[in-house]
Amino acid sequence: MSAPDEREGPRDECGVFGVYAPEAQHEVAKLAYYALYALQHRGQESAGIASAHVGGHIMTLRELGLVNQVFDEQKLRALDGEMAVGHVRYSTTGSNAWENAQPVHRSDRRELALAHNGNLINAVELHTKLREQGLSFRSTSDSEIIAALIASHPAETVEDAVAEVMHELQGAYSTVIMTKDRVVAFRDPAGLRPLCLGRLGDRYAVASESCAFDIIGAEYLRDVQPGELVSIGEKGITTRQAVEGPREAFCVFEHIYFARPDSIMNGQRLQASRGRMGEILAREAPAPSADLVIAVPDSGNAAARGFARASGLPHDDALIKNRYVARTFIQPGQELRKHGLRLKFNPLPEIVEGRSLVVVDDSIVRGNTTRQIVQMLRDAGAREVHMRISAPPLRHPCHYGVDMSTSEEMIAHGRTVEQISAELGCDSLAYLSLEGVYEAIRGERGRHCDACFTGDYPLAGTDGHEGKYALELPVVRA
Repeated sequence: MSAPDEREGPRDECGVFGVYAPEAQHEVAKLAYYALYALQHRGQESAGIASAHVGGHIMTLRELGLVNQVFDEQKLRALDGEMAVGHVRYSTTGSNAWENAQPVHRSDRRELALAHNGNLINAVELHTKLREQGLSFRSTSDSEIIAALIASHPAETVEDAVAEVMHELQGAYSTVIMTKDRVVAFRDPAGLRPLCLGRLGDRYAVASESCAFDIIGAEYLRDVQPGELVSIGEKGITTRQAVEGPREAFCVFEHIYFARPDSIMNGQRLQASRGRMGEILAREAPAPSADLVIAVPDSGNAAARGFARASGLPHDDALIKNRYVARTFIQPGQELRKHGLRLKFNPLPEIVEGRSLVVVDDSIVRGNTTRQIVQMLRDAGAREVHMRISAPPLRHPCHYGVDMSTSEEMIAHGRTVEQISAELGCDSLAYLSLEGVYEAIRGERGRHCDACFTGDYPLAGTDGHEGKYALELPVVRA
């Protein structure tokens, strides 16, 4: 059995990509490869690409591992065609197993490959319904439920099938599918997870983030709208508003943590938004005795620079990050524990010794890594350690496509800020207010989801959601 995962922070969710480009028929798999490479931060458990010639069969290759571990030149040459969809995954419904890797490939009434970012909160009900109709499943992922609904739907066109299926889905779904002649993208009516549209020459592509377009030389056009269906084929692009929702609820944590800083979301470049978070944090929670600002790399970099700008304090790099660390199941022995295993970060005594530090990060979940960082900085000679977090306290799990700890595992659950500070061993602790977040992203609370901070889930029925292993529970019970 594997060791418990000790990674601090919410897990990135998934990244999706789709492209229709007949002029680049020998290159579509490489376009998907590089786009997924740009989206690797959104999921590191598995990667996959499906491609097809117009009118031909769909070829799919998916494996556990990083993009550059799963694919090589030979495999990409085999994925020939005029169109492709791709996916990088971190499991949010269904365990980390090959069967749950994507794109999902189904050939019920129609053949398709599907890549999905999000989480359905009515997955168990839909799964039961489809099994009663005689459909079988190879995975325990809610993504295959969406694929099965569309692949088996009797509608004449795939667009009509998708539009009708969208009315049955509850939860978050930014999804790209490929049939034998087109690529179709659609987004849930609340727009919980990101999805954007780009242009590559006179053809089109869709992706979770605009950084995927930058790497392949495509132009970012706009976000796919909540409830919108986009179809890309031989005749170009068509769009329709397939379903309306009561309100938009885009995940505010994308602005704070998940998305790459060079991506654009809701018209905002995230690097600039995160810098403003640091500036507002310095205004809301100054540290009068501090004489140096440092970041917890890389997550706190932009906010730390913003804090330094607004406070007039110098800024330096005092924690060196090992950028080649992947998840490890090797547990340190007693001797290594005694010396403090510095797997991810190493402090520089020459910079921190005798200094009163403002240490900026973007979030604290369980607090394990933050506690270690505070102690390492003290051991390196820091006089004071003032933690500043460019987000409010995380107190509630996400049910819309992000794998967070349970409430009970979160350090802020049932604790005041003063109690959290004592638990972490820092001299002071302050969080950015929710109002400060919305000021920084230049957005409105009524158009975002901030349930991880507030517990205010925007979708009815969320409280009954059973979590990422919901579709495996019946097997366990049997």
